[in-house]
Amino acid sequence: MNKLSRGNREKVQQFIAITGASEKIALQALKSSDWHLEGAFDVFYSQPQIRTFTDSRHLEELYNRYKDPYVDMILVDGITVLCNDLQVDPQDIVTLVISWHMKAATMCEFSKQEFIGGLQSLGIDSLDKFRDKIPFLRSELKDEQKFREIYNFAFGWAKEKGQKSLALDTAIGMWQLLFAEKQWPLVDHWCQFLQARHNKAISRDTWSQLLEFSRTVDPTLSNYDAEGAWPYLIDEFVEYLNENGIVQTR
Repeated sequence: MNKLSRGNREKVQQFIAITGASEKIALQALKSSDWHLEGAFDVFYSQPQIRTFTDSRHLEELYNRYKDPYVDMILVDGITVLCNDLQVDPQDIVTLVISWHMKAATMCEFSKQEFIGGLQSLGIDSLDKFRDKIPFLRSELKDEQKFREIYNFAFGWAKEKGQKSLALDTAIGMWQLLFAEKQWPLVDHWCQFLQARHNKAISRDTWSQLLEFSRTVDPTLSNYDAEGAWPYLIDEFVEYLNENGIVQTR
């Protein structure tokens, strides 16, 4: 930045102060707008890719740090090392949010394209940046729309390759993890009901409809409509709650 004129140096500082961008991104935006500050703001806010400028060499180095020695992918051992580097428990729900950003097809696996593409979209090209991003990734779970997207993503991510349904034990583990973030008072009763009465894999329809049920039906079931178009399993769950005196709807 020393070669810049005083006026342009001031524009860079102003740009950084207002946008929170790095010096590299500030220079990129200002140069592309011929040093017009307003134009640089337009470039910055209208082109997401400039806000997430990353160094491809650093991304390659990060990928190679975690890549499996025998397969061109990051597998469970590499993910364990990554979690250690990030100071995050592998069972922490933030790993699900990371996988959602990477559009990972399968739990405990990242292809090179998934890993590098996900980090680029987040503007991450170093471990320090990755660590700094963890609080933001956690905060996304508090956003209702993003939570819904992460919840729906989790079904395909967690199921076994080639299977249409999600193994019951896996589904229960995922529900307990997700509803620990977005409280649903009936989650433990739901899991107990499934183990006692269902004991089968969970379909995508049941998975998605349960989120709707948890969001639209009061935990006392005061607004539950027996004639509503809920999957049979959810109707059976309501009967189970009644039979066991957990909730009374009549």
